[in-house]
Amino acid sequence: MPSLEARRLGRTEMKPTALGLGGGHLGDPGQLDNNAINTIRGAIEHGVNFVDTSPFYGDSERRFGLALADGWRDKVYLQTKVGSHPRYLRDFSKKATAWSLENSFKELSTDYVDSVLIHGPRYDIETPLNTCLDVLVEWKSMGRIGHIGIGVRQPEYHRKAIETGEIDIVLSYLDYTLLDQSLASTTIPLALKNDVGVILGSPLGGSLLAGPEPKLQTADESFVEKGEPLPPAAVGSNLDPAAVNRAVGMWNWCRERGFNIRDLAMQFALGAPIKGNGIVLTGPASPQEFDEAYLSAIKEVPDSVWTEFDAEFGVRN
Repeated sequence: MPSLEARRLGRTEMKPTALGLGGGHLGDPGQLDNNAINTIRGAIEHGVNFVDTSPFYGDSERRFGLALADGWRDKVYLQTKVGSHPRYLRDFSKKATAWSLENSFKELSTDYVDSVLIHGPRYDIETPLNTCLDVLVEWKSMGRIGHIGIGVRQPEYHRKAIETGEIDIVLSYLDYTLLDQSLASTTIPLALKNDVGVILGSPLGGSLLAGPEPKLQTADESFVEKGEPLPPAAVGSNLDPAAVNRAVGMWNWCRERGFNIRDLAMQFALGAPIKGNGIVLTGPASPQEFDEAYLSAIKEVPDSVWTEFDAEFGVRN
């Protein structure tokens, strides 16, 4: 069976596998600790050596701490984030950043994290790139953090972050999938020019390209019904009618030909034009979901399929 290739992550000198594990769904309070532990350790047993979490993801950090006990921590690069703990949500002050880091290290049961990202600033990037970044640089100088990055959608935020010279990693999501390839003309060229590592999140478009029929999700607060614009994090997701409609068309096309849209989605993201300078993060909620994503990641999609898909949707690997 094919295995995951090793890649580089910009100037970090890390050598992660092409597919990493995201912990966005592993902190759900409705699931048991063992489910998350089995998912994380199962991914590592499949060769995955890069794992990502955040204080924003419910109980995710604590569960990663449990899963990486007993020697498992030594098998992976570990990444978490600041600026998104519910206690200090989008508070990028010195106090909030330092508190969040200490709390994350405690939850993760570790004294060193390979990378920490500034997480999810929505409408302001200046504050995160001043006080918050200063704290991260200090912790990096103390040897507690290996590398610093930013995890956000807006390409102009990526640009400003990269221009500081302190950012080693840029994480984006939903912007290099079968549904949207905008990152290829914005952040990716800039990151490559500056030898900044690229992490592509949500290769399955949230749940839209995961295999089941895509459906529009209605949040408690419906932006569409209120006539309000979607926040940056929701554009292209299952909260976005335009993205859902396009995903349905692709899903039907694949179903009629006996293909699984997930195979095309994973292969497309892994084939992003990052020149081996980045990875893809998949965010399963269970061992089964990880296994499905992993099998799609190592499955070869014939070029003839991409030719037909390209003719229909203007997208090919």
